[in-house]
Amino acid sequence: MTRKAAFVVGATGGLGHAACCALAHDWDGVAIGYRSNADKAKAIAAELPDSCEGMPVHCDLADASSITASIAQARAHFGDIGTLIFASGVAIEQPFVSRISEQQWREVIETELIGLTRVIAATLPVFREQKFGNFVIVVSVANYTFPPGDALSSVPKAGMEALGRAIAKEEGKFGIRANMVAPGIIDAGLGSHFLETLYSPDIWESQKKSIALRRFGTGEEIAEAIAFLASDRARYITGQTVIVDGGFSL
Repeated sequence: MTRKAAFVVGATGGLGHAACCALAHDWDGVAIGYRSNADKAKAIAAELPDSCEGMPVHCDLADASSITASIAQARAHFGDIGTLIFASGVAIEQPFVSRISEQQWREVIETELIGLTRVIAATLPVFREQKFGNFVIVVSVANYTFPPGDALSSVPKAGMEALGRAIAKEEGKFGIRANMVAPGIIDAGLGSHFLETLYSPDIWESQKKSIALRRFGTGEEIAEAIAFLASDRARYITGQTVIVDGGFSL
């Protein structure tokens, strides 16, 4: 019997890890895409419930052949790939636009936006052949309410969001969906890094007061939105961005 699996790109990051755990409740398997942290990928695989098989898969976003091979490996092992989650990002600081170098722009755009185009190029033919499949792309709430210093993150993600809508519009006739999740301030992944290294505790407390729910989000809360959009429960939702920010953007 053909099994259906989810493929998570950037699975060893804090948000990718949470997504793997949430997806495990809906899918027979999860391909755990990693670039360099094989040990973390193996640990995530061991953490998944018995009902879902986790398989670490090497996937280098800078190498199109690596991406194609990882998709083929996952498909050969599981059968069908039902969803592709793009949760990869670059560890960055938050410089103002006037202080961002060309090299910094290139690094983030190459990894995130160009990396996503490579993933889509490798996955779309598979989804078309299967006559189903969906993408869930993690973007940024900064494209809806901009915090100063976030351009290096939000500009590439604006392109990623537009690309997701393009897929939804052009590929829907093939049974393919694409949606985005825009997290607010969270205590996982790069968000956790920012909370620990940027600004003072007083500034973060002030930020918390600007959130309707008066707290920062968790990786698990973002992952639940990802899992929903990836599932058949969202089968009539495509081309949409779900903002999961506790009311930060209100």
